[in-house]
Amino acid sequence: MAINDDHLREDLLTSQQVYRGHFLDVRRDVVRLPDGRETTREYVVHPGAVMIVAMLPDGRLVMERQYRYPVGQTMIEFPAGKLDAGEGGWVCAQRELQEETGYRAHRWAKAGIMHPVIGYATEIIEIWFADNLTPGERHLDDGEFLDVFAASADELDQWMQQGALTDAKTIVGMMWLKQWRSGGWPLDWQTID
Repeated sequence: MAINDDHLREDLLTSQQVYRGHFLDVRRDVVRLPDGRETTREYVVHPGAVMIVAMLPDGRLVMERQYRYPVGQTMIEFPAGKLDAGEGGWVCAQRELQEETGYRAHRWAKAGIMHPVIGYATEIIEIWFADNLTPGERHLDDGEFLDVFAASADELDQWMQQGALTDAKTIVGMMWLKQWRSGGWPLDWQTID
């Protein structure tokens, strides 16, 4: 899709780091708008992340329940995690699936990417599919607490409809899964030992 968007572009004039923590890097930039005026943009620089749609032989999906402090509730999610410095998405997906769930996958396919919060963060989430799973031992990060369980796509659909599953990346993963299962969006699977 080749469209000239120059008339929408905002140009960076100055950038200021407002806060730098262990995980978050908050910026405040001054930009020039397309009409020549100046304004500020505040946003979070994020290292990127992965989400894994891991499928069991019976068709159920590997899921997690984890308390998310910013929203003050336990969320139902696909396994996911942020990229470590210098780490690629596929390596991160393998690491996160094994660390959080104990499963190792012998088949992988990268489905695509999503930008979950374009209004205030640079975060990109790579969407990965995994199957031919082998169970194993989890190795959670220090201070990480979550439950792992399996659910069918129908159960997840019901939970979304009821408002019990509201995590955006998981909802996108469900959409991708439905498209793939219906034959609409093919995946390029890679087998590993």
